[in-house]
Amino acid sequence: MFTLIFLLLVIELPFSGSRTEKPLCFPQSSPCVSQDGDLIIGGFFSLYSVEVSSFTGSEHPHKACHASQWIYKNYQQVLALKFSVEEINNNPSLLPNITLGYHIYNAYHSDARTMESSLMWLSGSSHIIPNYSCSGQDKSVAIIGGATYSLSVQMGTLLELYRFPQISYGPFDPILNDRVKFPSLYQMAPMDSFLHVGIVRLLLHFGWNWVGLIAPDDMSGETFFWDMQTEMSRNNACVAFTEKIPVSERRHAESHVAFMPRILQSSATVIVIHGDSDTLMILRHSQNPAFILFKVWIVTSHWDITVRPHNLVAYSFHGALIFSHQTKEIPGFKHFLRTINPTKYPDDTFLKNFWNSVFLCTGDLTAVEEEKCSPNTSLESLPLHHFDMTMSDLSYTIYNAVYAVAWALHEMSLIRSEIGFIGNEESHVVPQFWQLHSFLRNIQFNNSAGYQVILDEQRNSVGEYDILNYQACPNDPEVLVNVGKFLPQAPFGHDFTICEEAIVWGWIDSKASQAGCSETCGPGFRKLSQEGQPVCCFDCVQCPEGEISDHRDMDYCVKCPEDKFPNGMRDGCLTKEVTFLNIKEPLGFTLACTALFFSLLTALILGIFVKYQETPIVKANNRNLSYVLLISLCFCFLCSLLFLGCPSSVTCLLRQTIFAVVFTVAVSSILAKTITVVLAFKATRPGSRIRNWVRPRVSNSIVLICSLIQVTFCSIWLGTSPPFPDTDMNSEPGYIIIKCNEGSVIAFYCVLGYMGFLALGSFVVAFLARNLPDTYNETKFITFSMLVFCSVWLSFLPTYQSTKGKAMVAVEVFSILSSSVGLLGCIFIPKCYVILLRSERNTQESLKKSSSNLHIAPCL
Repeated sequence: MFTLIFLLLVIELPFSGSRTEKPLCFPQSSPCVSQDGDLIIGGFFSLYSVEVSSFTGSEHPHKACHASQWIYKNYQQVLALKFSVEEINNNPSLLPNITLGYHIYNAYHSDARTMESSLMWLSGSSHIIPNYSCSGQDKSVAIIGGATYSLSVQMGTLLELYRFPQISYGPFDPILNDRVKFPSLYQMAPMDSFLHVGIVRLLLHFGWNWVGLIAPDDMSGETFFWDMQTEMSRNNACVAFTEKIPVSERRHAESHVAFMPRILQSSATVIVIHGDSDTLMILRHSQNPAFILFKVWIVTSHWDITVRPHNLVAYSFHGALIFSHQTKEIPGFKHFLRTINPTKYPDDTFLKNFWNSVFLCTGDLTAVEEEKCSPNTSLESLPLHHFDMTMSDLSYTIYNAVYAVAWALHEMSLIRSEIGFIGNEESHVVPQFWQLHSFLRNIQFNNSAGYQVILDEQRNSVGEYDILNYQACPNDPEVLVNVGKFLPQAPFGHDFTICEEAIVWGWIDSKASQAGCSETCGPGFRKLSQEGQPVCCFDCVQCPEGEISDHRDMDYCVKCPEDKFPNGMRDGCLTKEVTFLNIKEPLGFTLACTALFFSLLTALILGIFVKYQETPIVKANNRNLSYVLLISLCFCFLCSLLFLGCPSSVTCLLRQTIFAVVFTVAVSSILAKTITVVLAFKATRPGSRIRNWVRPRVSNSIVLICSLIQVTFCSIWLGTSPPFPDTDMNSEPGYIIIKCNEGSVIAFYCVLGYMGFLALGSFVVAFLARNLPDTYNETKFITFSMLVFCSVWLSFLPTYQSTKGKAMVAVEVFSILSSSVGLLGCIFIPKCYVILLRSERNTQESLKKSSSNLHIAPCL
């Protein structure tokens, strides 16, 4: 009763007044081709389409309908079923003594028409008689159909009432895998669980991050949008727009008015199309070639990009990339296609109609047209948009589906034979179709290509894809070139491959297609997100100093390794040059020459003092201290040479300690000289006990004690945290500076502080004794020398701290030389002037005369 009511609704539906705004157009008779056999398999394929013009509701629906049109390429699906049935019938080891036949119907993308065809199949007659099967129809065992989700549901709703097995060859849909809702429906196609991952991998490979998405307005489209948006978001790519295409097989003149302008006006030049050839029927006729030439298309597996009118619109898809299910080449199928013609199957009027339509064999023909219409003409001569000699993934699935039914029947017949089934011959040959379910659920076999086929929904295989490039130049035949693969279950790095050299781009190449929400940020720049905009909308800002970006569209700039530094463009790292204060470079050479010159000058002055050692001016103020001071100054100049050249462990240990000790000796000598002058003046007073302190050993003891204290400091320094060779990576860009690390900074400044303390003491004593009456009183000169000395080293401290790298070493060398020159010039140059140029003042008579006038005797 339910079936009868359902049928009456279906029959009245096309002419119901409530549905007049969307008329359904049916041809006068349903196309059907059949081959008889012991068992019959039904096939529902989309072979015809119907065009509908504008319909106002006032005219009869049939008057708004155009004639049915062949979808030529889908005829390969019929041939795949025919080939598999013939192959099975010729195989003595599979279903022996049983022949398979088939009934093929056109599957319109229409609820009412699909229901009508299904009822015709169940009734076995062009007259629909619910719950009644015409003679011979009880041989039917299964239906192969459901190119789309909606067709599978429409057929399954009716077939499930009779538990009739339906094997869907269309795209895998998780909803159809529900055993509660669809217990009699089986899906042959592999799962597209990772298709969106492969598409995003392709987008990332070419740097496409501003992409439009097109899908049918149904559940599969919603799922695709969700998966793509999630995966793209994870990989910092953005969806420029999403467009839902109305699901219809009919072509309305105004059908593309709503969505095509939005697609054309989008700034996205890369567009992904998901769907199948039936649900995207409208898109076949909706392209405006004047605009779409400048788009890059990525097409998923089930929308045959070549199924459309062959005109200028065809070339708008030139260069498209297609994710196509991998299929194994079935042995003998191409040969079968080459031999197909109406002569081989004279009783097949369906084939004859197809042949006449595809080769335009109607009316008066020219000689060339007659040759095309010859029965010996091969399908191989047809262009790609009419027929493809390579087995499509749908045909491959149909081939496997027929074999799945055959193997299920074969196992059923074996079991029936083993249990000694008792019954008439008819019952033995024709099993009941509902008995096939238990065998289909667990079917597993290897097809003729050696590929394992599993129909169990729990073990359904995951789709693997070839990436094809559609090349449709106006003067060349259409071709699909394999340019890559996506194997989801392969190890990372081997799962996605693409050969860019094999790709022929369309009217816009892969680099030009990167225009989107924002321009690409080149190397040397980083992305700065725009507030309130998607992550693909950003500004480009240059990397800060010291950082680089060596790729396009980097989110962050990175620092170079320590041994490298950024180049001027900040898009790469250059190797740093190893450097130090080299004696061969101008600064080092100048400092070295200065040190040698003044050390020689000091040695010359020492020689003068030795030569004139008996003169009063040399003997005054303790000449031994003068010798010690000159020798220490000579070493002060020479010790600066330890700071030049590549630092080593030895030079790092010696440079600061030798400098500290010899400078301490020099400053101690000056301190001893100053104290000697003061003591000598005090000793001239009658009855003074200080006279006993005015002896050479006292001054020598001062020098020795002060120097030993500095030696103690240096020994502690070397014993606890000695200086060592080190590298400075950051002081000078582009250079690795080899320097001496002072080890203990506290010890270093203690040594300098002790020298400063001695120098300050010498300055204070000399300043207080500067006006003592004495012919050869050198405290004035010592005051000036210590003023220079203290000024130099007080300036040294902040300058040393503020400089880096080689400049720090140069500052210390300059301080050593300048302070030493200050001591040498202020103390000894005036004496040399008297010795060499004013010798009359360097006599005993002159000394006595001055002494008698001043009542002061010189200290010898």
